[in-house]
Amino acid sequence: MGISERGKEIKRRRHRRKKLALLSKRLEKATVSETASIADKIRKLTPGGEVIIAKWDLEKR
Repeated sequence: MGISERGKEIKRRRHRRKKLALLSKRLEKATVSETASIADKIRKLTPGGEVIIAKWDLEKR
């Protein structure tokens, strides 16, 4: 029996949350070029990426 659509959605959310936690941890020591690449990864990771980037003040860096 396959996983329900709701289960898939929850799994995707949990993965995004883990990934964002890792990226925010890397962001503390990141250089300017690494910050830009992290911002790109956030944009690709989630549809609400622009909101997260604004919240973390990445567009100013």
